[in-house]
Amino acid sequence: MNTAPALSHLGQIALTVRDVSQATAFYRDVLGLKFLFSAGPNLSFLAAGSVRLMLTHPEGNQGDPGKNSVLYFKVSDIGATHAALVARGAVNEKAPHLIARMPDHELWMGFIRDPDGNLLGVMEEKR
Repeated sequence: MNTAPALSHLGQIALTVRDVSQATAFYRDVLGLKFLFSAGPNLSFLAAGSVRLMLTHPEGNQGDPGKNSVLYFKVSDIGATHAALVARGAVNEKAPHLIARMPDHELWMGFIRDPDGNLLGVMEEKR
């Protein structure tokens, strides 16, 4: 039996941005994430449920702003949430649409972009 330590939950995700102050305002005011704290002018931390989101400038091989992995946020009303995010200033990339029919639910996704062009998904499992 393998008793080696295993990974289970994400604690933090780093997202590279051009302007940490502008990105903080977007994720706090447009997406509604809880602002936690700043650590100098180039680091900002917000809560996305139990996962901490770190906004930072690119360092080393972290990647260019707008060319990061996609963040997917679970929501309970994808149509209303997507519309509200766009109304608050998010750029619409793709309206909510059916992705797949599962045995016990439908998976719906919609997409927006932040001020740096990072792609963000909203997803709902409709039962």
